Amino acid sequence: MNNNDEIRVRFAPSPTGPLHIGGVRTALYNYLFAKKHHGTCILRIEDTDQQRFVKGAEEYIIESLTWCGIQFDEGVHIGGPFGPYKQSERKDIYRQFADLLIEKGAAYYAFDAPEELENKRKEYEAQKSVFCYNADVRNNLKNSVSLSKEEVAKLLNEGMPYVIRFKMPENRELIVHDLIRGEVHFNTTMLDDKVLFKSDGMPTYHLANVVDDHLMKITHVIRGEEWLPSLPLHVLLYEAFDWTDTMPAFAHLPLLLRPDGKGKLSKRDGDKLGFPVFPCNWLNPDGELFLGYREWGYFPEAVINMLALLGWNAGTEQEIFSMEQLKTQFSLEKVNKAGARFDPEKAKWFNQQYLRMKSNEELYLLIQPYLIQENICIDKEKMLQIIALMKERVTFVKDIISEGKFFFEKPLAYDETIIKKKLKSSAIAMLGTLNQELLSLDDYTKVTLESFLHRFCEQYQISLGDIMMPLRVALVGTTKGPHMDEIMELLGKKEVYERVMQFISFMKTFPIEH
Repeated sequence: MNNNDEIRVRFAPSPTGPLHIGGVRTALYNYLFAKKHHGTCILRIEDTDQQRFVKGAEEYIIESLTWCGIQFDEGVHIGGPFGPYKQSERKDIYRQFADLLIEKGAAYYAFDAPEELENKRKEYEAQKSVFCYNADVRNNLKNSVSLSKEEVAKLLNEGMPYVIRFKMPENRELIVHDLIRGEVHFNTTMLDDKVLFKSDGMPTYHLANVVDDHLMKITHVIRGEEWLPSLPLHVLLYEAFDWTDTMPAFAHLPLLLRPDGKGKLSKRDGDKLGFPVFPCNWLNPDGELFLGYREWGYFPEAVINMLALLGWNAGTEQEIFSMEQLKTQFSLEKVNKAGARFDPEKAKWFNQQYLRMKSNEELYLLIQPYLIQENICIDKEKMLQIIALMKERVTFVKDIISEGKFFFEKPLAYDETIIKKKLKSSAIAMLGTLNQELLSLDDYTKVTLESFLHRFCEQYQISLGDIMMPLRVALVGTTKGPHMDEIMELLGKKEVYERVMQFISFMKTFPIEH
């Protein structure tokens, strides 16, 4: 492990598309670990694979992480003492280190044409075997291990295209300590001679990753489980460079699993099951739109809280954590080895909790775009009252309008199933009497209305439910919503009267059997 006193970690995504929510969790865990230990968190862009580069992806990554509240100390977007932080801007650096591995005999030139290797693969497939470029075959292929120095020099002088491959040691047992998984065992016989430097002059992920981590003095590599198979190569590269005394500690995070627990969560799962898997909206180059948590209506702090608990547990019953609490309590020792099942309903629950914690004034500001979108003009004080009534009943800010639509307009339709099953014709008649008596009230407040409704039921010897059900349908259109006296106070005497009259007129054309 690196002997520096300062903890230094990095999140290093590739700009090959939108940042998956699993990538956000990896960034979050790096960030929390760094902050817990008063260290440095870096954002590095690993764009060595130019063929898979997607325009706009880098900007999307930065925008998404910024929205989530993950603040980097150094990075491609803010600079720092170890820049540049984009691998395509560090090409010359990697070339030097690739050449150094050649000199040390830890790597070699391979001149095999892609079609030659493809033919080899087909030969092996025909024999029901799998071709692997390793110690068993390297001596029979076109590379600087099998060719003489003169032949190699001649090919290089002629400009023959080549890649540089790592020379994997033969039959070596490698034991690496992982901070989450403990001892991990590998045998090099099972590994191939990975390409470190490509014919296009760019390094592969493996070389660039190790060189950058060393030069940027990274102390801990915290990354997804999918990189575990690359661990032995990376450790052997540290050995080949004689950097083992400053090699970082490794921690491989558990996978994010589908809601059914069967396999890794993918972007298509969100499409099928109706939940976002990206932090922000992503528009593919071909025009396909993927909705993000931000546009769906989630609060960033709810997303962060949800992600923190997908793989990590504080060891208590606490579920709501602010970012500051996470910074102090997070530890790699409490990260699980097993995959974490994503629960879209739990994600909504977290958003509900954070919505309820916000003041009515905060929610008033947040709801403004939705009011404009729906062309709703409403007095601020009245809107604050509606927010107070609805905030305990909704999941997203926008739901205050969609589920409280009856506050803004008369019902356009009534729940006919409820009418048929639960409303009595006698109750509809009584509703007319109630409506007339409500007009006589001078004090149209919640307390007065509540006591009035009870007195009315006693006077006419009917149950509260018999009158409240049709009254609610008349005012709301269905049986949902806050308490009736609260709804009535907010609507006001005139609006309540008009809605009840409208409902009574509707019921004249609606047959009730009982």
